[in-house]
Amino acid sequence: MAELVPHPIDRLATRMFAELRAEDSIFGLPRAKFFLGDPDHDLSVRFHGDRVSSALGPAAGPHTQMAQNIVLSWLAGCRIMELKTVQINDRLEIPRPCIDMATVGFNVEWSQELRLAESLREYVKATMLIEILRHSGELPLLPGYQDVHYDMSVGYDLAGIQSAPVRAFLDGMLDAGSIIEEQRAALPLSLGPLRDLDFPTRLSSTLTLSTFHGCPPDEIEKIIDWLLHNYGLDCIVKLNPTLLGKAQGRHLLNDVLGYHDLVVPDDAYDADTHWDEMVDFVGSLGDTADRLGLGFGVKFSNTQIVQNNRGLFSDAESLMYLSGPPLHVLAMSLVQRFRRVFADRFPISFSAGIDRKNFADAVSLGIVPVTVCTDFLKPQGYGRGISYFKQLSRRMDAVAAVDVPSWTLLAQGQASAALDRAQLPDDIDAACRTALDDGGDLRKAAGSHFDTWLSQARLLNTERYVQGALADPRYRAEKNSRPPRKIDSTLVLLDCLTCDKCLPVCPNQANFRFTLKQQPLTAVTVWQDGDAWKVGPSRLIEIKKKHQIANFVDFCNDCGNCDVFCPELGGPYKLKARFHSSLKRFQAEADRDGLFVQGPQVWARVEGAVVQVVSEGALLHLQAAGVDLRFDPNDPAGTVSGHAEDPVDLGIAVLLDAVRAAVIDSGRVSYLALPASIQLEPGPPTA
Repeated sequence: MAELVPHPIDRLATRMFAELRAEDSIFGLPRAKFFLGDPDHDLSVRFHGDRVSSALGPAAGPHTQMAQNIVLSWLAGCRIMELKTVQINDRLEIPRPCIDMATVGFNVEWSQELRLAESLREYVKATMLIEILRHSGELPLLPGYQDVHYDMSVGYDLAGIQSAPVRAFLDGMLDAGSIIEEQRAALPLSLGPLRDLDFPTRLSSTLTLSTFHGCPPDEIEKIIDWLLHNYGLDCIVKLNPTLLGKAQGRHLLNDVLGYHDLVVPDDAYDADTHWDEMVDFVGSLGDTADRLGLGFGVKFSNTQIVQNNRGLFSDAESLMYLSGPPLHVLAMSLVQRFRRVFADRFPISFSAGIDRKNFADAVSLGIVPVTVCTDFLKPQGYGRGISYFKQLSRRMDAVAAVDVPSWTLLAQGQASAALDRAQLPDDIDAACRTALDDGGDLRKAAGSHFDTWLSQARLLNTERYVQGALADPRYRAEKNSRPPRKIDSTLVLLDCLTCDKCLPVCPNQANFRFTLKQQPLTAVTVWQDGDAWKVGPSRLIEIKKKHQIANFVDFCNDCGNCDVFCPELGGPYKLKARFHSSLKRFQAEADRDGLFVQGPQVWARVEGAVVQVVSEGALLHLQAAGVDLRFDPNDPAGTVSGHAEDPVDLGIAVLLDAVRAAVIDSGRVSYLALPASIQLEPGPPTA
């Protein structure tokens, strides 16, 4: 099974700044797609009492598992990071492929793929790299956009969470001092004073409990109660769409939205927490949190469980998990129903089908955070984040909102109705209505009653938005049934369409491009005849495309998402050159073809056979089973020497050496080709 391999912090840090200087991008994300703040709007929100620079975040999923993923999310403008869910079972056998974004979004992966200790180190590395970027002076981060929050996510039962390994993870998130010092020592000396930053040692003060389908309600309550009392954390509990019940859930999914092919099994509704049970434990846990002076909230939603009928996932998987547009409507319907019971008592976080068109609306409902997964797995990947903020800013300007509270009041046209429901003192009510009519300062007009007004606006906005979402055709099956276009062409190792669609859709940035000179390479077959050599006719290996696509194996978990969006058949993660980070890794993965390059040497496994090619000045040295040859690629017939038991196609050596040189010597920054160091002159920290 493909395994993710974390990258050392020194190489990640060097890669960040070398690439930024050479190519104006970081981890493949162009500078033009960075979102570093809005000079005209205050996008900050409160999350369990803390100021955070924006409500947007990556959901606890593939975008928050590796350090580089979290950095990319931060560059995309995310400021609340829902870290990938961890659990006691950290040796999962996840089927491959495991992600299908061809239409609305499905997956069969649901927890971390790293060991618990690896996950903790990845989160530490990510926070350090972000602090280094913030203080480097290399990015024009606007004042007020520096506040970022990391939210832990754990599952799935009390025994597992109380186990020594999970408790060690929690303790490490609360005090990461020793790991920070370990990673600090590994930072490249070229970072200079940036190595000595006062990195925060408490990475998180909040935790989201992931309640897997079928988790008993009393177990959920016990887990949160234990976390509140024993760790003093502000807690959030994820709630499943099955809370809608069979009748409403199936009516919305199948009848209203028209996803007739999606079947939620009876067991999913029967085994999950029921509505009345959820109301009871949420109320009880809220009271407990209040007594302890801690925060408690809910999240909508975990993915919706449905029967596996896609044909992409293994037949052994009877179930899969729905995300994207239909889940958005289901989860928003839950927000509506929840608020009809609890009003605005509990904070709500949200992750279901968020995209650039509905992000601003979700923010107007007072939801924090608003997290995204499915949309970032589509073309442009993390680069889609900046469009969320452009839409939000445009819509804020349309109603003259300058910050998120004023946006909440004005976004859905419910400010006046919210005043009616707030029943403020007559003089305050009059001042608020005057401010509304004249474009005045709404907060100043409401004074100490502002939060009451705002709370009523959130409730009314929810009713209005959900009504609109239920009627919006873009969430319906007929708008989300067409998969990405495929052509009648099978992907090959080199010279594909090079449309580059496979690059940004990989959350780990495993796929990358390299430049192989567009020139013909001469290849001949040679064989030994006694003491002489025979040479067959020469042939040309033509390189036609301006660049090539390859795969960095350490960051590829064979999720299959690049295959979904590749126009050609076969899958980039399967058929493109797969580069390993070390000879040990190359040798360990003996069941799949791949390459390892180091200086003048390249090792390759081709159809199961291992080949080594070393550039020795004008000569190439080719070694394989029964083969040990040296030759000049410009004159193979006149220079070949050595030993070969059978005829040998020298073209493989010529091509492998060309690929080696292209990856190592082309000047393009990659995980395989980094400068020895990069000198920085850190600027002042951002405000």
